[in-house]
Amino acid sequence: MARTTPPASPKLAKAPRAIRIIGGQWRRTRLAVADKPGLRPTPDRVRETLFNWLASLASAGGGELPGWHCIDAFAGTGALGLEAASRGAASVLLCEQDAALVAQLQTLKTKLAAEAVQIERGNGVTALERAPAGSAHAVFLDPPFENAALYEPALRAAARALQPGGVIYLEAARRWSDEELAALGLAAYRYLKAGAVHAHLLILATDSTA
Repeated sequence: MARTTPPASPKLAKAPRAIRIIGGQWRRTRLAVADKPGLRPTPDRVRETLFNWLASLASAGGGELPGWHCIDAFAGTGALGLEAASRGAASVLLCEQDAALVAQLQTLKTKLAAEAVQIERGNGVTALERAPAGSAHAVFLDPPFENAALYEPALRAAARALQPGGVIYLEAARRWSDEELAALGLAAYRYLKAGAVHAHLLILATDSTA
């Protein structure tokens, strides 16, 4: 999850102290939410809906994502990437800039014996640009809400990393228009709004016309 400066809206002003993995082998595992200004975990309702969408696309039953390769580019608590790993993803890259959050993720990886999870400290856009083109089944993008300039390069890099039939999850403070997405080679597949969070599931524009 991305970190943001706490906004005025009470819906995002206070994060829970812990959240839980929803499904898979680590179901109900608690993930601590560090006491950092603006750390913003994706709401439970949104995560549950997102992974229902992904499980439907995977067509594997039981909410599983077998064999998927995923990148959580702004990992924060790691909730999105670890949820994917819990559900059987073959590989998950968690990228996070904050050293304390990286250490927390490393501790959790060891505790869970999460061999499919790789943790990297660094810039999420750079990590996506280094990923082999067409290699990812799913890319999770949850950049800081206040850093609007980060969204377009993150989306461009994610689109390049995505394989045909893959998806990008985008969490933002506003809804992205079809025109904005088309300019990046993307199209909206699913959308929901929960409080101040706008959750998008995106596909490559070429997939939308296939």
